Amino acid sequence: MTAREGAARLGVSPRTIQRIIAEPREEFEQRAAAQRTRAVELRNQGLMYRQIAEEMGCSVGTVGKRLHDARRYDARKGQASA
Repeated sequence: MTAREGAARLGVSPRTIQRIIAEPREEFEQRAAAQRTRAVELRNQGLMYRQIAEEMGCSVGTVGKRLHDARRYDARKGQASA
């Protein structure tokens, strides 16, 4: 069900539905960091993108995105500490 459908059913705005079911930002960031870390660990073990995708239960494209994001976050950390 979409937020719009739920809102119509309950007589509230779609934004109210989104706010109620949204994951707290801190939890999202922790989960995303853990996924990036896991993807990097698997890649460092020599696994190919397809193998990482199978291990993590996601698509090959998602693996690429997570590894790209991990490199980007590492670059930011290096600039912040310099």
